[in-house]
Amino acid sequence: MSLVSLYFHIPFCKKKCPYCHFYVVKDRPDLQALFLEALFIEWEQKKPLLEGKVLASIYFGGGTPSLLAPESLGALLQKIEESGFSLEGIEITMEANPEEGNTTYFSSIRSLGINRLSIGVQSLDNASLLKIGREHGEMGAKKAILAAHHASFENISIDLMYDLPDQTEKSFAYTLDEIANLPIHHLSLYNLTIEPNTAFYRKRHELSLPHSAYSLQLLELALHKLPLLGFQRYEISAFAKDEKKSTHNFGYWTGRPFLGFGPSAFSYWEGERSCNIPNVLQYAKLLQSGKSPTHFTEKLPSPQDAQELFAVRLRLFDGANLEHYPTLSQETLTACSKWLATGHLIQEGSQIRLTPQGALFYDEIASDLI
Repeated sequence: MSLVSLYFHIPFCKKKCPYCHFYVVKDRPDLQALFLEALFIEWEQKKPLLEGKVLASIYFGGGTPSLLAPESLGALLQKIEESGFSLEGIEITMEANPEEGNTTYFSSIRSLGINRLSIGVQSLDNASLLKIGREHGEMGAKKAILAAHHASFENISIDLMYDLPDQTEKSFAYTLDEIANLPIHHLSLYNLTIEPNTAFYRKRHELSLPHSAYSLQLLELALHKLPLLGFQRYEISAFAKDEKKSTHNFGYWTGRPFLGFGPSAFSYWEGERSCNIPNVLQYAKLLQSGKSPTHFTEKLPSPQDAQELFAVRLRLFDGANLEHYPTLSQETLTACSKWLATGHLIQEGSQIRLTPQGALFYDEIASDLI
């Protein structure tokens, strides 16, 4: 059985957050209609690649997928089913912003078969939310989470951020403590990174950001509190309660093939990485003229592909089995030995994994391995 995943990039937002580096555009009814028409064309174009495959997960990301009407999401899921793919029992995730979240909307999308929500909470501290330009406040975030619960979602994930401007240990602790009272099953924890071509990058010299030592304190605070709330860390940035790990993201970390749809969407298919053009108008124009929206394609040679898959697999705390990567280069094996010697990696038989100290240096380790 050959498992694959699907990713749909819904590029619309009411406004772009100052830290966001993803391709998004301001939501407009005419653009939505153009985008959806093109998306269905792209589905028909790529559908032959999926022959003989079984779907493991579907993910609606963005942007803000919750700006789409339930009817639009339902039409897309129906098209997938009509193409011969069973959606029974698979994880179907949709990202949502708290301000779009209400029980009526969430109940509608739940009835379509969407069974997992990822809500962009980021913080439950009003001052922090204001600093990062979010539209919702603490109460809005809590209401959205409870609305999802009341709409019969039994798998609710939230995104949280730390290293925010003027964030204190006290304000971050407040957010972590408040989580205890909410029906949350999964949590993704990210530090704020200032990326080029963002509003924060343009004003980076004006931002009061935590220094590296304080950043580590904030992370250690989360690593202490979250297990007490029942969340087990299973990946560098992911925590799950009751074993509700992300099936879709697990595919990214283990090299499961996936097809991306929509402007700027990435695909990883048969050792090839590709990306759609990051412009909704050009994306639609290409598809309407019968052309592929692919912006670039990169064929990964066998050793490089293995090295990248191995490094990404190490994000998971159960590690990677060296026997599954027989084509690793000597340079990668030498790098493993170096990090084993420093105590950042540990090896048990053929299984190799990060130590808690190694998790703090994952980016450096991964760069070394690749």
